[in-house]
Amino acid sequence: MASLLEIRKERMKKIETLVQHGMPPYPSVSNRTDSLGELLRNFAKLEKSGEQKTIAGRVMSMRNHGGSAFFDIFDGTGRLQVFIRKAQVGGDAYQLFLDTVDLGDFLDVAGKAMVTKVGEKSLLAESWRMLAKSLRPIPTEWYSIKDEESRLRKRYLDILLHHETAELIRKKSVFWNTIRTFLLGRDFTEVETPVLETTTGGAEARPFATHHHALDIDVFLRISAGELWQKRLMVAGLPRTFEIGRIFRNEGISHEHLQDYTQLEFYMAYSDYTVGMDMVCELYRTIAKNVLGTTTFTTRGFSVDVGKKWKTYNFTQLMQKHYDLDPLAANEKEIQGALAKHNVTYDMPIFTKARGIDALWKNIRKTLDGPGFLIGVPVYLEPLAKRSAADQRIVERFQVIIAGSELGKGFSELNDPIDQRERFVEQQSMRDKGDVESQMADMEYVEALEYGMPPTFGFGLSERFFSYLVDKSVREAQIFPLLKQK
Repeated sequence: MASLLEIRKERMKKIETLVQHGMPPYPSVSNRTDSLGELLRNFAKLEKSGEQKTIAGRVMSMRNHGGSAFFDIFDGTGRLQVFIRKAQVGGDAYQLFLDTVDLGDFLDVAGKAMVTKVGEKSLLAESWRMLAKSLRPIPTEWYSIKDEESRLRKRYLDILLHHETAELIRKKSVFWNTIRTFLLGRDFTEVETPVLETTTGGAEARPFATHHHALDIDVFLRISAGELWQKRLMVAGLPRTFEIGRIFRNEGISHEHLQDYTQLEFYMAYSDYTVGMDMVCELYRTIAKNVLGTTTFTTRGFSVDVGKKWKTYNFTQLMQKHYDLDPLAANEKEIQGALAKHNVTYDMPIFTKARGIDALWKNIRKTLDGPGFLIGVPVYLEPLAKRSAADQRIVERFQVIIAGSELGKGFSELNDPIDQRERFVEQQSMRDKGDVESQMADMEYVEALEYGMPPTFGFGLSERFFSYLVDKSVREAQIFPLLKQK
């Protein structure tokens, strides 16, 4: 078997041959008149009329039969067999084809629709020209590569050779466009908020930090899709806003966690989390129908139907049932005892009541099938949500639970500036003690709240939900996830 170096050397010679025959190996323009998808849709009509068409695409396979050859061409919209013969294109053009064309090359081919003796739709070539000469061969044994890292590193080959990967990308486009259409149809305004911030907010996560040389200040990449900025817009009188944008969290990698990914956040004034639940149910059902064609799917070993009535899970009741522990009254010693008793491991820079309770909760969450809403969460776990009028120890928050994971979060937004200031101070205190995932105190946001913000419902979901719909790791569900350099 020839080495890559030998193959490249041979193909470089073929480029020289093309140039010698007056055929540029990398012309600027294609003469294509129809995509393969268009040609195949109109095939019967074109076969009958005998009209010449020019198609273009990548050569995916070749079969030589002496004075004629067959090759398959692919352009991303379809795949078609081309029949090229010496008698049709001329001896010189046919020989140049044999001498210079390899798998992976891009060609223009002009010809007429025909059906072969075995009934296969084809194009009878009348002329051809090179569009882009490939120097590396497409790996014919790519299908045997099972290592995820190798496939993701050369994702362009994975997409080219695997229809399901290309379809995954199309489905993800449907996913985000469904969300955008859903919100625009309900009078939401799409906005863009800063990606670089002097104070991160809207989530509890370790940020990426960098330096802004023009302003000579340290800044952070945002960890939410503009939560505190969008709530400023509620103060400003814009009643419904949303943003679909990239966020960055400098944390660990797992089957469902990445450091940069796309997230939706929307905010709706004069509403609360009970109104939000109905809207979120409708949104998730619409997404599933548009992406999958159904509301039912299997993911992570769970069978899910977002079309059925959603369950309600109560945080406090689940903790009491599983650990005989009241999260609203337990102290740090009792929480540490529960962690040890039930062999719940946790990774946190410093131990806090909030981090310990969260670790215990995650151990329960992975057993819940959903779809459902988790409610009754303690105030100390959510610094941005409004306290419940019925019990000041919990917040008006829900999390979407599907297949053992949290796939969305919404709450009645805290619009009391005094309460918000106190919670920011508490969060900052934990940061100062070494909890790098606690929220920074954004007092400029508190100042905005002091001007008055109406009752507001806010909600966010990330592309993790898409990865669960298609039952892929969140990394594999991205087109080009970040990888270490070789």
